[in-house]
Amino acid sequence: MTKRVAVIGECMLELKGEAFGAMTLGYGGDTFNTAVYLRRCGAAAGLEVAYATAVGEDGLSTGLLDRWREQGIDTRLVRRLPGRMPGLYMIEVDGRGERSFHYWRDTAAAKAYFDIERSPLETHADEFDALYLSGITLAILPAEGRERLYALMATMRERGAHVVFDNNYRPRLWKDRQAARVEFERAFALATIALVTADDHQALMDLPDLDAAIAHAKALAAPEVLIKRGALSTLVRAADVQRRTAQAAGPHPHPLPQAGEGVREERAVWLEAPTQWVERVVDTTAAGDSFAGGYLARRLSGHDAVGAATHGNRVAARVIGHPGAIIPAEAMADLL
Repeated sequence: MTKRVAVIGECMLELKGEAFGAMTLGYGGDTFNTAVYLRRCGAAAGLEVAYATAVGEDGLSTGLLDRWREQGIDTRLVRRLPGRMPGLYMIEVDGRGERSFHYWRDTAAAKAYFDIERSPLETHADEFDALYLSGITLAILPAEGRERLYALMATMRERGAHVVFDNNYRPRLWKDRQAARVEFERAFALATIALVTADDHQALMDLPDLDAAIAHAKALAAPEVLIKRGALSTLVRAADVQRRTAQAAGPHPHPLPQAGEGVREERAVWLEAPTQWVERVVDTTAAGDSFAGGYLARRLSGHDAVGAATHGNRVAARVIGHPGAIIPAEAMADLL
């Protein structure tokens, strides 16, 4: 059966190269990267992915939309705003290969996605089985936009849709840590699946070390929680694991968590999904984004959480062995 996923966030124009020298124009963004890998990994199972954002009416925006459609992304949730343009970032690479990032996004079109009475995502929300967003999604929206998004998350969760929150935390996008923490806590409370990068969680919660960050993340109330620890195995707590452990009888399917199906931490069962060794790491830009895409493609197609996380780690390992956030599809054909 076809399942439809809405992903909301920002895809920016990307300049990469030597300042005042040769540069190339590309595009990317955390949630958009996830949308591409989710579509690739889920296409065979019938998953459809739509991207919700805003762009301008300029030629660069048209070029973005054309390229998104080439990636198989549904663009019906995209708003086109006259007088606005996509955000821009530049990756500057020094003589040692070290990268630094420069951003121009304060007036980007994506910030104004909810600046109408009813956005395309709100209009079509009932057509989708899942919603994916990240901490960067929260950061780029004004307060009024975030409130609309929280209301949508609550509505979708109440009707049984899956709400996935990925904790990408970028301090430079927030006034201060406390402001970010308040918004992240609201999003975590509304999520049915929480994807947590341990070092981001440590920074956000101002915890002394990764062990403290992992312990804090384990107490999150979302029915399904994954804790990513870099090269170490991914920790997985899923509602289907709790049910099978409690019932301990017979074969069971692997249903996704439903609204209100939380897990008491003292009774939680944590399993581990192995990561994959990478001989040569080339570019880690989209490691977490590609993990999320690979994981959700399998999970939404009925696979168990540990198997889905293992697949997500395999996708991420393949991606970081290539340059760029979005690698050629043929470089990961065996994973699709």
